[in-house]
Amino acid sequence: MQNENVKQAVQYLRQGKIIAYPTEAVYGLGCDPYNETALKNLLKLKQRSWKKGLILIASDYKQLEPFLQPLTSELETKLFASWPGPITWLLPAKTGVSHYLRGKSDKLAVRVTAHPQVIALCKQWGKALVSTSANTSDIPPCITASEVECGFEDKIDYLLPGQVGDRQRPSEIRDALTDEVLRN
Repeated sequence: MQNENVKQAVQYLRQGKIIAYPTEAVYGLGCDPYNETALKNLLKLKQRSWKKGLILIASDYKQLEPFLQPLTSELETKLFASWPGPITWLLPAKTGVSHYLRGKSDKLAVRVTAHPQVIALCKQWGKALVSTSANTSDIPPCITASEVECGFEDKIDYLLPGQVGDRQRPSEIRDALTDEVLRN
């Protein structure tokens, strides 16, 4: 059944729809990072300014490469030592990456997940996925499927059932070039 749910989620992503899915700590909202309409709809749903940018989540680094400038060997060592896992890194984005993903920055927030269901989702999808917490501005993120259903009612297109991981907080965000911690 789990595999069928993942397949169904991918069908919605291919149609430019918004899905909700469990991550390491909270439920996330996601869409196709190449679909500008889906990105705008997701930001509107979250009541979030495009200026903040979004996170991309992936099953492996290869899914993130199309969005990023090439890594130095030093950056590779740092990132790959922390992945898969709960650290989101800000890295220089390639020219042409949507401002809806980057926000006002020339960097992009990316993570290789350790959550088994999200790994399966990204593998089935075949590419990185937008990952932002399932909440609107100034409201705590949803931790259960029922919270997502209550909070978003008919505003999302598909809810992937599952359990969030055992982390107490959303992923830490660090700037890979400066090591500044932006969220812990």
